[in-house]
Amino acid sequence: MKAEHRHELKTNTLAEWLGNFPEWTRDNLASVIVVIVTIVAAGGIYFWRSYGRSAQLQEEYRFTGFVNQISNRKMQLLGAQNQAGVTSSLLFEPARNLETFARSTGDSNLSALAYIKEAEALRTELHYRTESVSEQDLAAQLGRAKQSYTMAVEKATDNPSLMAVAQFGIGLCEEELGKFDEAKQIYARIAADEAFQGTATAVQAKLRLETMDDYKKNVVFAPKPKPKPKSNVIPLKPAEIRLGPVDVNKPSAATAPTVTVAPVEPSVPAKAPDTAAPAVNPPPAIEPNNTAKTPAAGSPPQDAGDAAKTTDPNASGM
Repeated sequence: MKAEHRHELKTNTLAEWLGNFPEWTRDNLASVIVVIVTIVAAGGIYFWRSYGRSAQLQEEYRFTGFVNQISNRKMQLLGAQNQAGVTSSLLFEPARNLETFARSTGDSNLSALAYIKEAEALRTELHYRTESVSEQDLAAQLGRAKQSYTMAVEKATDNPSLMAVAQFGIGLCEEELGKFDEAKQIYARIAADEAFQGTATAVQAKLRLETMDDYKKNVVFAPKPKPKPKSNVIPLKPAEIRLGPVDVNKPSAATAPTVTVAPVEPSVPAKAPDTAAPAVNPPPAIEPNNTAKTPAAGSPPQDAGDAAKTTDPNASGM
């Protein structure tokens, strides 16, 4: 079969199908409608999920940026202590941003977490203040923090972990206000609630109950130790003995060890001896040409030692 003939047959088949398409559509109109609706619905669901996921990622990205902003402000405050213009009020801006985000987001869990982080920022600002905090400012700011924690509890009804963290934060606010009995009740409820078992917050609540009595005591620092009086006695340095190699060809006096005595401080005068040492007269000089005397006749004989004392080896006895 030639190529031209095959092309002619395909063209006739396509023309016949197009001619019969309206009639086929009328016969299968219900099926066509179902297929079209299915395709449109699938496409809509896909695009809606993609858009929702993209919007959720953007909200999570914004929330992460606000939380990182708090961390950066903390590092800035720690690195610029006692510098003009750098105060703990830098934490108020990210706290406001978190509050706005918590009110606007549609994710309840993300909203609860934002309220918790806002309350933590408000409490942290009080701890980072270099000046003293009045009781009015303390009560007002901790009241705002308690409100944020309460909003987090309402938002996290289906998330036990976030709810426990929010309630624990309310207990911390009560404790910082000096209301230890109220704080104990909150910690006890968290530790006893079965919904919070297995969470880290329940463990923290139990530990807080055990150690809260230690926080009630006022911290008193021990007095600074008094400096020890300086002594006028100057310790003497020990003598240094250096042993060198022994030379057998030298007399014993030359091979004696070298003794180095530490020098006396110039500020300490040398103590004079109490008694003067007796003067030592030098021995009489011996004349080299002096001849030995011959003992006189009839004199007693001398000892060998006396003879050695009076005999000069250089004198001529002849």
